[in-house]
Amino acid sequence: MTLISVTANDRLGQKVTVKCDSEDKVGDLKALIAAQTGMNKDRIVLKKWNIIYKDHISLSDYEINDGMSLEMQ
Repeated sequence: MTLISVTANDRLGQKVTVKCDSEDKVGDLKALIAAQTGMNKDRIVLKKWNIIYKDHISLSDYEINDGMSLEMQ
């Protein structure tokens, strides 16, 4: 159980940094981002390069570490 800081950038000027547990699922991270941005969590897509992250897989399984930045669509 390690707290990590993850930044999500939508490339349109909106950048959100959230703190979450490394064992949280991607869906939990989307819920935290949605709470800060006011967006619907079902419309948020997180990706890095060409990999789209699935909601039911944990952040540690994707090797998302502290200080990492993700693309948000």
